[in-house]
Amino acid sequence: MKPCGDFRWDLEVGQIAEQWLGGILSGNTIEVKRDFVASRTGNVFVEFFCRNKPSGIATTQATHWAFILDDETVVLLPTDKLKTIAREAYRKRGPVMGGEKNLSKGVLIRVERLVNHAISC
Repeated sequence: MKPCGDFRWDLEVGQIAEQWLGGILSGNTIEVKRDFVASRTGNVFVEFFCRNKPSGIATTQATHWAFILDDETVVLLPTDKLKTIAREAYRKRGPVMGGEKNLSKGVLIRVERLVNHAISC
């Protein structure tokens, strides 16, 4: 499909994207994480252990994860991609404590890294 600069083309492209996103939202399970400091730190925290047991990414049954980074930005990616990125971060930098009262163990992942592996239509 080539852009032709008219409303019909824009509408068709928009509808294709709407169908694509609708398919992800209706046909999958999505774990949604709100990260209140990612816009300041440039990292998201991905938990894998809490209170002496596996949790978060280690136990999720969701097919996708969505990170809400601020009031306007959402990064959505398949769980298997996030697990690969999290394992890489663990090998390179090791775990960090975080979450509520620092009771969780996880990894820090750069937002740019998530965006590079996010879902695109």
